[in-house]
Amino acid sequence: MPLKITKASERIEVKTIVTCICGQPGIGKTTMGFTAGRALLIDADKGSYRAANRKDVVQVDNWSDVTTMGIEELKEYDTIVVDTVGRALDTLTVAIIQGNPKQGRNGALTLQGYGELKSTFLQWMNLVKSMGKDIVLICHSTEEHRGDDTVERLDVQGGTKQEIPKSSDQIGRIKLVGGKRVLSFSPVDNAFGKNPAQFEDMEVPDAAVAPNFLGDLIKRCKDHLNKMSDEQRAAANALGGYQEQISKATSMTDLDGLLPVVRSAPAELQANAKRLLVQRAKALGFVYVKSTDAFDLAPPAGA
Repeated sequence: MPLKITKASERIEVKTIVTCICGQPGIGKTTMGFTAGRALLIDADKGSYRAANRKDVVQVDNWSDVTTMGIEELKEYDTIVVDTVGRALDTLTVAIIQGNPKQGRNGALTLQGYGELKSTFLQWMNLVKSMGKDIVLICHSTEEHRGDDTVERLDVQGGTKQEIPKSSDQIGRIKLVGGKRVLSFSPVDNAFGKNPAQFEDMEVPDAAVAPNFLGDLIKRCKDHLNKMSDEQRAAANALGGYQEQISKATSMTDLDGLLPVVRSAPAELQANAKRLLVQRAKALGFVYVKSTDAFDLAPPAGA
């Protein structure tokens, strides 16, 4: 199969995203998960009954409860919420050891088992995304002390702890500020965050007042990412126009004539347009002379 290359001038549409929501126990992560669009919650924590706005759930006793969900079972849902990732991985751990006892020792995974844990969970996430579903990963946070500093980390076992931030398109932390629940997507020195949509910190509203709170944030993030893609495509097309003009230059006069063209380019394109012009000049045997603001013959090698 030939390699499919997406050109810079072609659009990459973001159809699904992964959102990670983390915070201390009891701060309202499950309740927020149910405010995602047409959500189905995979209840590995067995705590969905505490959410006042509970929607459809799958209570997980075995990892097979998760893997048996296919296109037909998920067709009514737009968002799959995993609550919590740590407990879901505990269930998957049991399944891995039962399937291959050599990957466990005394009830815990071996190094090979942890590799299987990470790859199996990521494969399942990719399968869900391939069905056109958004994913919300709910994680408890834990505190690690490093000298006098306290660092927040995801309460997730094994190498999956590093993969969750990598796989997530946005990461939000629920924290208490002045007695109010605040959602922050911005990374800070002592905690994870990922904020491609540049959300400001926001107070978390009551689910009865804003039943689509998380669903709206997911949509806004996707809209922002797609807008970025459109803007990048437009910039690539515009730069391609400058590149075409510059490639036609064959003389020092042509190069000098392109200087005002490059300078009139939009600010975000000027540096790349200038680089293309300098490269074309070098290929033709010329250099830009700042003192004369013009091109001249390049000096002989070693001069």
